[in-house]
Amino acid sequence: MTESQTTPRPPADADARRAIAPVICYPNEGLPQPNLELYQNARAGAQKTGEVLVPPRDARCFEVPAGHFFRITSVEGSQVGDLNMWSLTDLSERFYSGKTRALHGTHLTTGERMWSSFPHMRPMATIIADTLGWYGIDEFGGSVHDVIGTRCDPYTGNLLSGTQYHHCCHSNLTRALADHLGISLAEAEPAVHDVLNVFMCTGFTRDTGQYFMKASPVRSGDYLEFFAEIDLLGNLSACPGGDCSSEHSSDTAACYPLLVETFAATEGALEGWSSPARNGYDGTHGR
Repeated sequence: MTESQTTPRPPADADARRAIAPVICYPNEGLPQPNLELYQNARAGAQKTGEVLVPPRDARCFEVPAGHFFRITSVEGSQVGDLNMWSLTDLSERFYSGKTRALHGTHLTTGERMWSSFPHMRPMATIIADTLGWYGIDEFGGSVHDVIGTRCDPYTGNLLSGTQYHHCCHSNLTRALADHLGISLAEAEPAVHDVLNVFMCTGFTRDTGQYFMKASPVRSGDYLEFFAEIDLLGNLSACPGGDCSSEHSSDTAACYPLLVETFAATEGALEGWSSPARNGYDGTHGR
């Protein structure tokens, strides 16, 4: 079948249809705004409470109480990470990357939030510092810290190339969650979800609309820092693709550890702040 037989002929008003201006689906001016000044002032006097070093091509869990802070740092070389997040007391409340993307855009930075799944739908964490905030959007449409990629996984690898690769981010996150909670891989895997791709530089090609990655601009010492709005269980994978300059499921890419540090604010530093309640929708769905 030729291309002319599969591609419909454009109508006479095709250019006019394409020229219609877009409308933002979810205008976010009405979102509750974080008090960044309060958070950043509290962080300035916060004391370190712990750290977890995530090995290359592996993942580790960490816990952060509400009102505390955590920082993810690339400590030895250019490295991207895949971040999962749950309510510490309820795994059914997890990071909702799709709705976060709809509310804030394809990539996150300072002042934006990670939102939780239905029916909770509340801020889980707020980004309070981003040393890559200077990057913006490049000439290819790429930017950093995306909520568009799902995570590298063994199922897609098997589908595309017949591989049995076990150190992709999905598998890393599954093992780490199982180990942290003392449950089986079969119990842990359904809780693993779409991620925040920390430090990863991504976008969509303009000709085909395909998801792309390119070498991350992250360097040793760069970090992304968060304020925990609720009690959190985090899970971070150091992606086997390293800086993701060529491939993301690889035993040959240069990979480095990622450091997660946690911090507690001093007493009284967060006066006026309270952990957000669950979403106020009544749940009746019209009945």
